[in-house]
Amino acid sequence: MHQKTKKLNFLLIFTASFLLVFSLTSCGFFNEKKATKITETEFLLDTVVSVTVYSKEDAEAVEDCLEMCAGYEKVFSRTDPESELYALNAAGSMAVSDELLELIKTAIGYCEMSGGSFDITMGGVSELYGFSSDSPSLPPAEVISEKLSHAGYEKILIDGSTVTLSDPEAVIDLGAIAKGYIADRLGEMLEDRGVKSAIIDLGGNILCVGSKPDGSDFKVGIQYPYRGSNLPITTLPISGMSVVTSGVYQRYFEHEGETYHHILDPDTGYSINNGLVSVSIISESSADCDALSTTVFSLGLEDGMELVNSLEGVWAVFIDEDMEIIYSDGFEERFGE
Repeated sequence: MHQKTKKLNFLLIFTASFLLVFSLTSCGFFNEKKATKITETEFLLDTVVSVTVYSKEDAEAVEDCLEMCAGYEKVFSRTDPESELYALNAAGSMAVSDELLELIKTAIGYCEMSGGSFDITMGGVSELYGFSSDSPSLPPAEVISEKLSHAGYEKILIDGSTVTLSDPEAVIDLGAIAKGYIADRLGEMLEDRGVKSAIIDLGGNILCVGSKPDGSDFKVGIQYPYRGSNLPITTLPISGMSVVTSGVYQRYFEHEGETYHHILDPDTGYSINNGLVSVSIISESSADCDALSTTVFSLGLEDGMELVNSLEGVWAVFIDEDMEIIYSDGFEERFGE
């Protein structure tokens, strides 16, 4: 990609992200004259990362958050040749760091919970489409089938700190959970430093540390799923919790009148088409929100709703193709919708 195109893409992404986040957090906002709002934004983790605090004393912590994101990119990135995960995929077996081991184990738990609807070994299939590239395209059916034969989370074997891929052509991709894990670590660091009010936004993965400086909830919006829209379809009062959305409109392309998005079916290798356009998960753990948003979307409305309703401290907002909003059990009581 030419540098000019990179800058243009970044500006477009940043503008969209800013408009959305502003609409999410400004509704009913406190009087900012009484608080010093400090926001730093960088393109990291293949997305726009933004951290906001409300005290001059916390400014250094914001910079440290961005440095932590850059460090985690060197651990969890599937595409960075200098990352630990890249090295693992290339080697097929190696001793890994505690953080990478922890995240892989956590992700496998969600693979098992979903019965394979969530599968972190779909990296080889996903990269065929090039969803993050300038020119994504539909791969030939036989190529998808061949790559799919190497997927399957059961092929990840763990012995102590050593992770082995029983199929050397399997590719681990932690993109559906890594940002949530990172947001949790950033939130813990901010809390350890005594930060009372902060918003961590990792490309739409939102984690609210505490509440607003005046003690009221942040207002976090769920994006209206029409492509190109930065308007929230609904807003939620959030303090000390995370909100993560998986949707068909986030990374997609069109081919011969059909839309192909980045949430792939592990059984077919093609985009999931189950009548949903987005699923948002709300919980205290951003890693849980991240993994569950993809898992629940993959399961579909009925099975996904059943899973969410079986989990304590987890809520979901489903949006279907008719733009109907469906809430999980207890949602209205907890968030007042």
